[in-house]
Amino acid sequence: MPATPAWPPKSLPRLFVRQPLSEGANVALDAGQANYLGNVMRLGTGAELLVFDGSSGEWLARIAEAGRKRMTLAIERHTRDPEDIPDVWLAFAPVKRAQTDWLVEKATELGAAKLIPVMTHRTIAERVKLERLDAIAIEAAEQCGRTRLPEIVEPVSLKPLLADRDPARRLYFADEVGGEEATGAFQPGPALILIGPAGGFTEEERQLIRAAPNAVPISLGPRILRAETAALAALAAYMATAGDWRPY
Repeated sequence: MPATPAWPPKSLPRLFVRQPLSEGANVALDAGQANYLGNVMRLGTGAELLVFDGSSGEWLARIAEAGRKRMTLAIERHTRDPEDIPDVWLAFAPVKRAQTDWLVEKATELGAAKLIPVMTHRTIAERVKLERLDAIAIEAAEQCGRTRLPEIVEPVSLKPLLADRDPARRLYFADEVGGEEATGAFQPGPALILIGPAGGFTEEERQLIRAAPNAVPISLGPRILRAETAALAALAAYMATAGDWRPY
């Protein structure tokens, strides 16, 4: 009878660093990263880990020096090329902090290239802390194996978003009134998925979006979804039908 494999599977820790990486380089970690590896993960001099800088792929590193509040890594070799992610942007109306945090975490795991907080008439959140969202995206990328981080941009109001958008980038928006089934509407190519707030778009906003060039209203099924659920459902449907979940 075959042995039951250990769970979770043993793997090297992964860490994002802002310093450009190359073979033979030395990387000084900040105090938070040094504390995480030394005191939380209990790693010391000589231990291996994987690191990525968001542009050059993934690298095998070894802890060269370890102190109470400092640590230096020696970059040994390249292990993975930068990932080729679909050019899909997710524009969402921020909701409450916990739900927005969760949305950013899962959108990073699903492979979004850019995240755009959009302020609409019924948007609940008044402030969006980009530094916090960036930290959440980094942690999610470390955990899920991404080598590129999603770009998270400053919040923008709906009208400027539509006015400044490249019309060649197809705009898919979840319309509560109805639209094409999401699994049949998505096509490969640059995409912007737009999800409204908890209360939905106003009628004026709906008409404005529908009038935008290359806009495609989509339906996410017969049930009423929370705003954060709708955003992730749409992104998952895109990845499955037009993104990098396909075998070709």
